[in-house]
Amino acid sequence: MAPTPGSTPTGADRLDDDDYPAYTMGRAAELIGASQGFLRAIGEARLITPLRSEGGHRRYSRYQLRIAQRARELVDQGTAVDAACRIVILEDQLEEALRLNAELRDTPKTRPDGSR
Repeated sequence: MAPTPGSTPTGADRLDDDDYPAYTMGRAAELIGASQGFLRAIGEARLITPLRSEGGHRRYSRYQLRIAQRARELVDQGTAVDAACRIVILEDQLEEALRLNAELRDTPKTRPDGSR
């Protein structure tokens, strides 16, 4: 069940949220099969910016882990970390542009006078 607007999300709602920073650095690294150093490197390259806990520890969301996983795949294929980060950013921008293009294409066109 989705939280109502303006309400505080419950624990279960947070687990369904792709952007909720639920994973510690160690757990995140384990989940994507990479080292903590790799996560630091892609953070320094500004591919992802983990949130910080009150104690200053990095926390990652599922969305960030998918991005990190894609970068790890490219690095495993021999791509340098900085280049892999740039590729992932460009892939993400292309996906967004294609989504917007499809959305605009599907929107009925109206003329300035309100007619179609």
